[in-house]
Amino acid sequence: MNPTPLLFTLLLAGPLQAAPAPSPRAVYDFNPGWKLHVGDPPDAASAGVDDTRWKAVTLPHAWNEDEAFSKDITDLSTGVAWYRKHFTLPAGAAGKKIFLEFEGVRQGARIFVNGKPVGLHENGIMAFGLDISDAAVAGENLVAVRTDNAWDYRETSSGQRYQWSDKNFNANYGGIPKNVRLHVADRLYQTLPLFSNLGTTGVYIHAGEFDIAGHAATVGAESQVRNEYAQARTFAYEVTIRDRDGKRVASFAGQPHTIAAGATDTVTASARVTDLHFWSWGYGYLYDVSTTLKVDGRAVDEVTTRTGFRKTEFANGMIKLNERVMQVHGYAQRTSNEWPAVGMSVPPWLSDYSNRLMLDSNANLVRWMHVTPWKQDIESLDRIGLPQAMPAGDSEADVKDRRWEQRVAVMRDAIIYNRNSPSILFYETGNRGVSEAHMGVMKALRDQYDPHGGRAAGSREMLASQVAEYGGEMLYINKSARAPFWAMEYSRDEGARKYWDNLSAPFHQDGDGPQYKGQDASIYNRNQDSHAIEDVKRWYDYWRERPGTGTRVSSGGVNIIFSDSNTHHRGAENYRRSGEVDAMRIAKDGFFAHQVMWDGWVDIEQPRIHIIGHWNYAPATSKAITVVSSAARVALFLNGKPLGDGVQSERFLFTFDHVGWQAGTLRAVGYAADGKQLCESTLVTAGAPVALRLTKRTAPGGLRADGADLALLEVEVVDAAGRRNPVALDTVDFTLDGPAEWRGGIAQGADNFILSRRLPVEGGVNRVLVRSTTQAGKIVVRASAAGLAAATLELQSQPVKVDGGLGPVADGQPSYLGRGPTPPTPSFKVSRRAAEVASVTAGSNADSAAKSFDDDETTSWVSASGAGQAWIAYALKRPATLTEATFKLAGWRERSYPVRISVDGQEVYTGETPKGFGYVTLPLKPVSGRVVKVELVGTATEGDSLKLVEVANQAITDTGANRTSKSVLAIVEAEFYEAVR
Repeated sequence: MNPTPLLFTLLLAGPLQAAPAPSPRAVYDFNPGWKLHVGDPPDAASAGVDDTRWKAVTLPHAWNEDEAFSKDITDLSTGVAWYRKHFTLPAGAAGKKIFLEFEGVRQGARIFVNGKPVGLHENGIMAFGLDISDAAVAGENLVAVRTDNAWDYRETSSGQRYQWSDKNFNANYGGIPKNVRLHVADRLYQTLPLFSNLGTTGVYIHAGEFDIAGHAATVGAESQVRNEYAQARTFAYEVTIRDRDGKRVASFAGQPHTIAAGATDTVTASARVTDLHFWSWGYGYLYDVSTTLKVDGRAVDEVTTRTGFRKTEFANGMIKLNERVMQVHGYAQRTSNEWPAVGMSVPPWLSDYSNRLMLDSNANLVRWMHVTPWKQDIESLDRIGLPQAMPAGDSEADVKDRRWEQRVAVMRDAIIYNRNSPSILFYETGNRGVSEAHMGVMKALRDQYDPHGGRAAGSREMLASQVAEYGGEMLYINKSARAPFWAMEYSRDEGARKYWDNLSAPFHQDGDGPQYKGQDASIYNRNQDSHAIEDVKRWYDYWRERPGTGTRVSSGGVNIIFSDSNTHHRGAENYRRSGEVDAMRIAKDGFFAHQVMWDGWVDIEQPRIHIIGHWNYAPATSKAITVVSSAARVALFLNGKPLGDGVQSERFLFTFDHVGWQAGTLRAVGYAADGKQLCESTLVTAGAPVALRLTKRTAPGGLRADGADLALLEVEVVDAAGRRNPVALDTVDFTLDGPAEWRGGIAQGADNFILSRRLPVEGGVNRVLVRSTTQAGKIVVRASAAGLAAATLELQSQPVKVDGGLGPVADGQPSYLGRGPTPPTPSFKVSRRAAEVASVTAGSNADSAAKSFDDDETTSWVSASGAGQAWIAYALKRPATLTEATFKLAGWRERSYPVRISVDGQEVYTGETPKGFGYVTLPLKPVSGRVVKVELVGTATEGDSLKLVEVANQAITDTGANRTSKSVLAIVEAEFYEAVR
C-alpha cells in the first residue's frame, strides 16, 4: 500500500444532528431463495437444469446440519453439494460494478454466474469476493456454487491438504454455512476488504494519540479507491462519524484527488475527535464511520464502517485496555460455536445471546481455536464488548512450504477483513509455537495491513521469543516481566449438565463411563459439583500470580471451552462436554463459579457468592456443601439455623462437611474481613412437579419469516409455586403448528435426541429451536408430559420483503453497554513487592545459576547431586524482610522437593514444595536480610501428580521431571517477595 496523503480539513458546516443521505452504494442480503442438491449432477451450473425439485433453503445453511451433535465429528457427512440461486439485478445496476461477498464456504467452492465460471475458493475459512460485473446481465441471473467438504480436500494448484481441515477440532458443516451479500457500486468505488480473488483491501478506520481521560483521539480513515472508467476521475474524500444514536459527531475531508483510468490508489484523512466513548470490556460502544467519494459535489460511492475506538498496551508482562490493566479470563472456544441440528448457521441475535452469556459469566477474552471465526461472531463480540484473539488457520504445530504459505494467506485475508473490529486484541500466528522467522512474517503482515490497530501478534508458547508480543502455554501457568503471557487453554475436564452429583439421579460418580485411551475416567468424566470445583482450583493458580503480586506476573488464561461442542470428545457422549453451558446454552454450575471468580479487571470488584448444586434430596441425605465466593468468610444457614463457617481453600472455595438435608432454604452469606455482609445466595427446595412452563427468546424485533431465523424455546418442570424442580427428568412431547420448522434440542439418549419432538428435561429444564419459514404467520408450540399440566406458546413470525431474490440487510443488533466505560481507577492493589536479585552463587553448575531468575521459563539451573552441591544462594540488591518465595521447579506437576530456605543464615522455611500447574509460593518467616539460600535437604518425591487428559502430543505435558534426577535441585524461576501493607 502506498497511501496518498490528503490535506486534512474539518467540515463544520451543517447541523451535527443531520440525518445521513441515502448511500449511493447498494448492499443486498443475498441469503434468500437458494436451492440445494446434495450430489454432483452434470451441468448443475447451467440455466437449463431443472432445480424445481431441489430443496429450498435460506442461507446460511450447512447441507449436513441435521448431523450436528447427532454424529461424532469424524462421521459428519462429506462430499459435493450444489447451491443455486436465481436473482434479478436491481434497476439502475446496468454499467455498475457488481460484487458477491461470501463470508465463507466449506471447504472448496467453484462459483458460476449464468453458467460462466467466475471464481474458485478453497481454504474453507475466510471470506472472499467475486467481481461478477461482466457475467451478470440485466434481468434474471443464476448463481451456482459447487461445494466440496471432503476432509482430505486438496488445493487445486498444489495438491496440498489444508492443515486446519482437521477431524479433531474443526467441525465440518458443509456447503455455505455463512452469509452472502451482493454489492452494487459506481465504477469509481472504494474496494471491498476481500483480498482473496479480488486482491483488494477496502476501508481501514483507526485511532491514535489517545487522551483517555479527556475522551479524545485522532481518528484516521483510509480507503483503497479504484477507477474503472475509461477516463481519469477527480474526487473528494469525505469522512463522517456518527454515534450509536445516529448523531453526527465529526466530519473531515481533504483536497480533491485525481485517479487515472484503471488505477488503484489509497487515500487517507484524519482529524482530532472529542467527546468519544471508548470501546471497553462489557461496553460495546460503536460508531458508524461513512467514507464518501464525491465528484463535482455529488456522492458517487459511500461505505459505512461500524467500528469502535480503544487504546491498548502490551508490556511489562501485562495487558492494558484504555490504560487499565486487565488480567484476561475467559474461554478457548471452538470457532464453530455450534448448536444442535443447526451447526454454526444461526441468526445474529442468537450469536449475540450465546456470546453475551460468556460476558455474563464475567469472561473478558475469547480465544477462538485454530481457525478464524466468521464475521458474524467477530461483529457480535464488537457489540457486546468482549475482547477476542483471532487465529489464522492451523493445526497443532509450525509448518513449512506450501502449508505455511496457506496459513500466511489466511492471516492476511483475516486481518484485512476484520481489522475494523475493536474487539480483536490479539492476532494468533499458530496454535503452537512457530519459528522466530515465521513470527516475523506474521508481524510484518500486521504492520502492513493493520499498523494502527493496537493488536499484539503472538502464538501459544513463544516463551523465549524476542519477536512475539505475547505467548503462554496451554496447560501451565507462565509469568513474565516482558510480554504478557496467558494460558491458551486450561481446565480440560468434562461434565454433562444432567449429572448434579453422586446423590442425585442418575447418581453419577466421577469416572463413570468408558475410559478414554485407557486414562482414569475420574479426571474427565465428572458431575456438575466436581466440574465446578475443579474450575475454581485451576483458576486459583492464575489469580494468585495476577498483576499486583510482583514484577513477574501472569496475564491470566482461558478455560477450554464455553459451550459443549460437536468436536473432540471423551466418555459416553459423542460430543465434548467441557462447557460451562451445555449445547443449548443452559448454564452448569461452572458458569456461576466463574461469575464469582472473574468479577473484576484484576482484583475482585463486585463480591459474589454461589452455592454449588441444588437442595432437593431424599430424607436422611447428608452432603458436603461447597460454596464459591470472593468474600473473606462464608457462613451457612439452614432454615435460619446457623451451620458455622466454611473451610476456605483455593481462595474461592468454602466447604461445609456433612450437612444433613432438610426441606426448606439453604442460605450462604459472604462477609468481609471486618465482618460486613457482602453477598448471599440461597437454594430453596422445590415442591413436587405439577406443570410444564414454556418461555421464548427471539430477536429484538421478533421472529423474521426469512427461512433462517430461529426461536429458542425453554421448557421447565415446575411445582405449584412456579419453581423449577431441579431433579426432574420427565420426558416431554412437543407439537408444532404453523409456518415453522422443528429443529429440536439435545439430551442424553439415542442419537442425542437430535431433531426429535420427544425429549427429556435434564435438571428440570431443556430447550429446543424452531426455525421460521419464508411464510409469515402464527406458530403454536405445545409441550406435554405424563402427569403434568401441559404448556402452550404462540409466536408470530414477521414478513420479510424479498425482491428478485434480494433482501434488505437487516439492521444491526443493539450494542451492550452494561458494564459501563473503562473505570479510571487502578484495577488492582499491590499486595507484595519483588526483592530483586543482584547476583547468585551455587554449590554446583554455578555458570548456569543465573538461569534460575532470568525471566525465561525455557531455561533453568540444575544442581549436581551429592553432598553439598544442591544449593543456590541469591544476593539481593538491598536488604529486605521477605515474607514469601515463589518458584517454578522442574517437574512442578509431578514432584515435591524437600527444601530449606534461609535468610542471612537464619532458617525461614523447611518442608516439601507442593505440586502445581506452574508456580508454588512458600510462606517465609519474616527475617530481614540480604542473602537467600535454597537447599535440597533430601530426595524429591513423586506420586499423586496432578492429572492432565486429552493431550495428543504428550511432549506438551513435559515438565522436566523425566529428564531430571530426584537427587538434584532444579529451578526454572525463583522470586522473593516482601509484603505490602
